[in-house]
Amino acid sequence: MLSYLAFNMNTAYGQQPPQYTQYMYNTAVLNSGYSARGILEATVLHRSQWVGIDGAPETQSLSVQGRLRERVGLGLTIVNDNIGAANDLDVNGTFSYEIPTGYFTKLSLGINAGIDVLKVDWSKGTYQDGQDPIFAENLNKIRPVFGAGAYFHSSNWYVGVSTHNFLNSQIYSDDQEMVTNRKSQYYLMAGYVMDLSDNLKFKPAVLTKHVAGAPITVDVSGNFLIKETLVLGLAYRYNDAVSALAGLHIAKSFFLGYSYDYSITGLESYNDGSHEIILKYNLFDAKKRALSPRFF
Repeated sequence: MLSYLAFNMNTAYGQQPPQYTQYMYNTAVLNSGYSARGILEATVLHRSQWVGIDGAPETQSLSVQGRLRERVGLGLTIVNDNIGAANDLDVNGTFSYEIPTGYFTKLSLGINAGIDVLKVDWSKGTYQDGQDPIFAENLNKIRPVFGAGAYFHSSNWYVGVSTHNFLNSQIYSDDQEMVTNRKSQYYLMAGYVMDLSDNLKFKPAVLTKHVAGAPITVDVSGNFLIKETLVLGLAYRYNDAVSALAGLHIAKSFFLGYSYDYSITGLESYNDGSHEIILKYNLFDAKKRALSPRFF
């Protein structure tokens, strides 16, 4: 996410990736090592954060990936992030290679490479000091992106580590005042699917995010899958929000999910919560039985 912190001299704002409540279904955007569970997988997501606050973050993401061979996957991820006067468009191609490590386990290694297009239109904001030269000229910058990920999994659990971008960067104004500071963010994720009965499964999941100079962010969630159709769950983001999640599997290939976040940061009196909707499509090989494709 792009978060604005105004200063008189140095940093105008720090640029960080968006956050997702339904991260367990949007893995391809976070970890390039994640491989399509079937022949083809496509996911679209929209997130409106802190609804009711002017200039609050809005994010859209798209990921499409497929298998060229049994072990090789190619994909494309696009993330469009808006906050206040800034728009950040991130476009990446992904490559993954899957290595069998046991009868039930596989290790998938991946890389992503692309571009990040940052645009800031200062006329869309209001400022305490409108005469500050840092706001005199709009920004339009293109920067390279390069990241990597590893995803280790079986049919009912996964562990992943990744970063979307190794390349830190800073942008300065003509007066050599820092306008934006982009730092690498590292992800650690894990999840496990438990069979509670023939018609009920439970999946706890966790996602941690770390960026230099900031506290580690921890997301934990628990989702129930009822009769292979209905998903209900709760999530907690440390010192940030509590969330309710619901989803519906439509036929065998489509999943529609929704989440609502309630802020616990002191902002709860100033916004109507955060909303997120996701639609996922999987095309499976009819000759093979898909193992736990509906839960991660």
